Amino acid sequence: MFQFEEIIEIYKAGVERVLPVNLIRNFIKLNGTSLTFQSVSINLKDLNHIYLLGFGKASAAMAASMELLLGDSIAGGHIVTKYGHTKPLKKCTITEAGHPIPDQNGVDGTAKIRELAELATKDDLLIVLISGGGSSLLADLPEGISLAQLAILNQLLVDSGADIREINCVRKHLSQIKGGQLARIAYPAKVLTLLISDVAGDPMDVIASGPTIADPTTFSDAIEVLEKYHLRSSVSVELLGYLIKGQSGHIPETVKDSDTCLLNSSNIILGNNFTALQGAELKAIELDYETIVVTDRLEGDVKDVANAIYLEIESTLKKAGVKRIALLFGGEPTVQRLGNGKGGRNQHLALLMAQKLDGTSGITFLSAGTDGTDGPTDATGAICNGNTISLAKCLNLTPEQMANDFNSYPFFETTGGLLRTGPTYTNVMDMMVVLIER
Repeated sequence: MFQFEEIIEIYKAGVERVLPVNLIRNFIKLNGTSLTFQSVSINLKDLNHIYLLGFGKASAAMAASMELLLGDSIAGGHIVTKYGHTKPLKKCTITEAGHPIPDQNGVDGTAKIRELAELATKDDLLIVLISGGGSSLLADLPEGISLAQLAILNQLLVDSGADIREINCVRKHLSQIKGGQLARIAYPAKVLTLLISDVAGDPMDVIASGPTIADPTTFSDAIEVLEKYHLRSSVSVELLGYLIKGQSGHIPETVKDSDTCLLNSSNIILGNNFTALQGAELKAIELDYETIVVTDRLEGDVKDVANAIYLEIESTLKKAGVKRIALLFGGEPTVQRLGNGKGGRNQHLALLMAQKLDGTSGITFLSAGTDGTDGPTDATGAICNGNTISLAKCLNLTPEQMANDFNSYPFFETTGGLLRTGPTYTNVMDMMVVLIER
């Protein structure tokens, strides 16, 4: 169990590195009336008002840190975050809403964000705080589309195996605020967007569906995603009709590179998965592990990800001379749910890895979300080792059947491998840690 304790320490050190309070303290400075964000410098004397707008699992924590920094310089703002992810705020109002499926609270909270963006003038600054989960939480309803229809589509996309780029391509084109359109609404006000990335490679147009970023995708691309995953016949007639109208030019496209509304807009990545892996690496070294950051871009089907991780373990075991090794991975696998069990992608990955590690000694594996939640469960992930499968069988569990049924939560709840942290107030995809001790 000692490795279990160490692997959790390493995971938590990674999460600590990307907490909004730490990212904002490290990257944003206020000297007198000069506000500096990396290469961007703003003189507060030149502004009439500063408004904070935020959406995402980390947005309330980001807003709390910005309030500490700017104090009474903030005129107001509104934040939409996931249920249970709120923070006390003095200058901003806040709405808790549904994720990953949008709900009416998300629609109402988004309307308040839109109102503030419409209120801003050319002498005002909107500081937009974006983090993972923002695309679901920033929920608006195009004309003729109901919330129920949008919610069903989101569930279909999440369960289809589509990656986040594809999912958000569709979301952008069923919105009048995503895909750069928040910047269009706010123009000519100045817009500064601070992002905590939950997408591999940090494509800013994909993070939270890029509401202040130029969108390279089109209505045709959105329809192609539905066709690729055989969803065209599953969505409502109204929803498909809206996309077809856009494809034929009867509904304006999302914002493109040449749009003048982007002239007053700046965008900065504060932290990402690699930032978290750096924090985990420092802790692993402190615990006397030779540490390798393998990748921060693990993507694809969860079975392929499990195979890739196991191949890396096998390759590492062939190397001579090293007794304690930590392998660090980051990314976000996709899961096409084929069973009706309970669990999330991290728990499912851990169950697949438990099967691969069965009978080995000295190897421990952890997979966990950095946001504190994994799928529709109260766990953020799970931990396993070479004894997990034999323990499960002693407890009358059937590992192969539970993996086929995507029933990883009760598997690890019974074997004691669930990792529960509660909300972390950040989100930079998932972390996977392998500890090897010969």
